[in-house]
Amino acid sequence: MTLWNGVLPFYPQPRHAAGFCVPLLIVILVFLALAASFLFILPGIRGHSRWFWLVRVLLSLFIGAEIVAVHFSAEWFVGTVSTSTSYKAFSAERIRARVGLQVGLVGVNITLTGIPVHQLNETIDYNEQFTWRLDADYAAEYADALEKGLPDPVLYLAEKFTPSSPCGLYHHYHLAGHYASATLWVAFCSWLLSNVLLSMPAPLYGGLALLTTGAFALFAVFAFASVSSAPLCPLRLGASALTAQYGAAFWVTLATGVLCLLLGGAVMSLHYARPSALRAFLDQSLKDSSSQGREGSSLVLKNPLHKQSRLPDLHITTNL
Repeated sequence: MTLWNGVLPFYPQPRHAAGFCVPLLIVILVFLALAASFLFILPGIRGHSRWFWLVRVLLSLFIGAEIVAVHFSAEWFVGTVSTSTSYKAFSAERIRARVGLQVGLVGVNITLTGIPVHQLNETIDYNEQFTWRLDADYAAEYADALEKGLPDPVLYLAEKFTPSSPCGLYHHYHLAGHYASATLWVAFCSWLLSNVLLSMPAPLYGGLALLTTGAFALFAVFAFASVSSAPLCPLRLGASALTAQYGAAFWVTLATGVLCLLLGGAVMSLHYARPSALRAFLDQSLKDSSSQGREGSSLVLKNPLHKQSRLPDLHITTNL
């Protein structure tokens, strides 16, 4: 790459915002396909057990989808600000734009949207991601961004999360993301186990698996919150300051963990307090099937010729 007037070249053409996160989209589509498949066979379930299985399966799919989807979401710690700031390096031109910061478990996502989008004969709509996964090098990605000539607000925020930054944000969020991701995968395994155990005559262990799922989901939330609660490095863009707060992924994971704890606690409480009621609740489909069998038993047809075909009783007497 050659230099132009001693500076790094800018983009040869206008940049466009990145699309939807592909792994997140795949997760959503997979669980939606499972839900649609279940809804397709739902009319074949008779009796009141139809609504029981509807709530049970959809609620379980929601828990599993949420645990997997938040791995790829950048909505754990978010912030946005509208400001007037410089656009490119070695240029006095300024733009009015909305700058967004989204911190996830695997990296940071920075957006820059012009107000309006078309300014300075360009389309100002950037969406850049910098990752710190085990197979990624954040410093190398930041160096590539410098060579590409990304706008100043994007480079400024990305520099705050580099390993060499005095803010120390990289080390904090890097470790927090790894710990949270690991505990969420354990929660996903516990969710799979709870579905298997609740489908078997072992409700106690199914309740314990649900409690484990909720506990590890809350561990992930607390691991991330312990880091984000530390004072954030001042992020000033022009005359405005960017402040961040917990995002949708954080709150949904917290709600899912609490929901799993409540469901697991309810199952264990019923197991010790009213085990017969718990078995009746979990075996509604079996009860409906048996009741249908009993109702069908009254339709047995009897052959009227059955008695006529019987051999008459023979009484033999002997006179001596």
